[in-house]
Amino acid sequence: MASTETTTKDGGDLAGLEAGLDALETVQRSRKPWRRTFVEKILPPVLAVALVLTVWQALVSFRIVDDPTKLPSPGAVWGVLRQAWLEGELLGYIWTSVSRGLLGFFFALLIGTPLGLLVARVRFVRAALGPILSGLQSLPSVAWVPPAVIWLGLNNQMMYAVILLGAVPSIANGLVSGVDQVSPLFVRAGRTLGATGLKGTWHIVLPAALPGYVAGLKQGWAFSWRSLMAAEIIASFPDLGIGLGQLLENGRNASDMAMVFEAILLILTVGVAIDLLIFSPLERWVLRSRGLLTKD
Repeated sequence: MASTETTTKDGGDLAGLEAGLDALETVQRSRKPWRRTFVEKILPPVLAVALVLTVWQALVSFRIVDDPTKLPSPGAVWGVLRQAWLEGELLGYIWTSVSRGLLGFFFALLIGTPLGLLVARVRFVRAALGPILSGLQSLPSVAWVPPAVIWLGLNNQMMYAVILLGAVPSIANGLVSGVDQVSPLFVRAGRTLGATGLKGTWHIVLPAALPGYVAGLKQGWAFSWRSLMAAEIIASFPDLGIGLGQLLENGRNASDMAMVFEAILLILTVGVAIDLLIFSPLERWVLRSRGLLTKD
């Protein structure tokens, strides 16, 4: 009788242990309540923006900075934004720069990805190009604008060339870093299963290198956007259309600080929006696919 009870008890303990392990391994699919999402993700940036606007307005209201040509009020900047919107020009400014930036980044992606794989997988190419890519990544993007203007003239091709020269090294180096972090065990296992050459690169190396690659893409976009702004500021030309960089330069030429702040806020907003809409979801997907992120 005692033996039966002991067996039953042991069986119950094992069943409970297995259930606990299953619960630990189960990915939580339930979504957070809206209130918790609001408190954790929406409220903090809203409060940060409100704090910046409050300090900004206080600097103007208490005449800590009493020269509007140096620091316009938030209301003055809002008035310029509202006027540009009513005149139908605001979206044109944004689209001119965003379309250039995304198209240039796409070309940089097509060039930087195979280049990064080549550098990561071929020792001779790494020895030859690795230091050059690192040096190009540290070179300020604005340095490419004068030679690009001389080579290509004042046109969109010049803009794309500057974006490529700024973004390709970051994308390639990000992929190289991701490939270097791939466990050799994965590669050997892939070879055992017949995944060699391009097949091994596509099915084993690239998926394992995704975290570093995504980090390189984010940095590449940052370089693309900054390179484009530098090109639009320095090489402004009426036939190219007015992008955000040229809007910033127009404000400087007119000594209109409200327009300058308008351009700065729009450049910042676009950068944040691209990150939230494209790169943050991509990064969460990569982390979730590896079990590193179980909840939204």
